[in-house]
Amino acid sequence: MLNLFLCVLQRDLLLAMRRRSDVFVSLSFFIMVVMLFPLGVGPEPEQLKNIAAGILWVAALLSSTLALNRIFAADYADGTLEQMMLAPEPISIMVLAKVLAHWLVTGLPLVLLSPLLALQFGLPGEAIGVLFFSLLVGTPVLSLIGAIGAALTLGLRGGGVLVSILVLPLTIPVLIFGAGAVSASVSGMEVAGHLQLLGGLLAGSLALTPWVIGAGLRISVE
Repeated sequence: MLNLFLCVLQRDLLLAMRRRSDVFVSLSFFIMVVMLFPLGVGPEPEQLKNIAAGILWVAALLSSTLALNRIFAADYADGTLEQMMLAPEPISIMVLAKVLAHWLVTGLPLVLLSPLLALQFGLPGEAIGVLFFSLLVGTPVLSLIGAIGAALTLGLRGGGVLVSILVLPLTIPVLIFGAGAVSASVSGMEVAGHLQLLGGLLAGSLALTPWVIGAGLRISVE
């Protein structure tokens, strides 16, 4: 199963690198949203510092939803997904590899870029570190939850809109705890609770969502 996981991961990463424009769209959207907010709300340093956590997390959330409908779409169109489901290995292993590949090409670049973008909001160094760690833990949860919506809307017309409608309400706890950790750090409060809850959401998502995604794929294919 480990070999299967690595093969699917390598394959999806290779295909993603051939479609670099899809990666740049999500990353460009994240950069533009974060950079335009200070122009709209004004240059007041204290105000920017207070709203930085929410802006960065909302931008990351919206950016991650842009590519969700493409996690399984290409494999569904060419019949690869159906062959994967006929394999003797658990579909959850292949699903987990595909979601990891999606996060590596869409979520991880946002995480790595976030400290640089946070500087324009005047966040202190400790808060930037909390932002980086919260996104590092939280964005995989966004990908796992988003993959559920992508599986359930696979093959439907207007599936991209439906994915957003299904996924965004489910990601609210991640948004609350992620932005709350950064805000708590800015205010000088304890951040461990927020980060622990994010870690719990990640652990729960890793344990449960691959099975749910696999069931959603079977429903969509059948």
